[in-house]
Amino acid sequence: MLPGWTPDLGSLDLLLTVAETGSIASAAEVHGISQPSASTRLSRLERRLGVTLFVRSSAGTRLTPVGEAVAAWAAGVVEAARALTDGVSTLRTAADARLRVAASLTIAEYLLPPWLLTLRARHPEVEVAAAVANSHEVAARVVAGEVDLGLIEAPELPDGVTGQHVGTDEVVLVVSTRYPLAARARAGLAAAELVDLPLLVREEGSGTRDTFLHALAVALRRTPSLPHAISLGSTATILATARAGGGVGVLSARAAAADIAAGTLVRIRVLDLAAQRPLTAIWLGRRPTPLAQELIGIAGSRHE
Repeated sequence: MLPGWTPDLGSLDLLLTVAETGSIASAAEVHGISQPSASTRLSRLERRLGVTLFVRSSAGTRLTPVGEAVAAWAAGVVEAARALTDGVSTLRTAADARLRVAASLTIAEYLLPPWLLTLRARHPEVEVAAAVANSHEVAARVVAGEVDLGLIEAPELPDGVTGQHVGTDEVVLVVSTRYPLAARARAGLAAAELVDLPLLVREEGSGTRDTFLHALAVALRRTPSLPHAISLGSTATILATARAGGGVGVLSARAAAADIAAGTLVRIRVLDLAAQRPLTAIWLGRRPTPLAQELIGIAGSRHE
């Protein structure tokens, strides 16, 4: 731990410039400050260190032997600080030219492509890397610093991240038009009836799964057991299985829209189930990177 009287870097840098130029006025000009300001800072530095650093005369300002020793030590400190700031500047420049995104499956398949096309049209020189995972894995990558921005569908914000709402989605139930439950599509089911159905749900960690289970628990006022549910690793597999009459698909309304419009699947109303979910952008720290913030703005405006 550094002692409380440790001098600031700016004052040490000013000290070195006085040693180089032999004049406080010249050093002040180099640093873009007034001579009185430079004199005040140097006097404060002497008081802080508790030693006399300068001898001032009509011929200029020179360092005392103690001042020369302090300047010799300060040179290494200031050089290390320059290496630090140069390195950070390089990292910031690289960050400004690159965006790493991880998105949950529904967002990646149905929403992210046009968002990224808009961003690339504005910044053709920017390198964009996009990864696809379930919402829990996306959050883990954000927390680990592996990506600049995560886009998730989970009903709750993960710990350790900052988030911003960019839209909404709904989880729906669909079956083949030949499936026995299709006849009850308009009349609808009660949430309690879902417990014994062969539900086709996403794997653990999926925002779609979490949203559905949370909504069902709210409707039933208890955490339900789903003995006949089948976990599948992708939306495409759920759609294919539902089309073949293999069960009741539980997935995003966006993912099911084309099949519903084509008549290959029918949506089953659940009278007492509210399965809306937020679409959320998440990042580490208080503010996202500039490119990430721009993509968030594109996502929000496109959704509206």
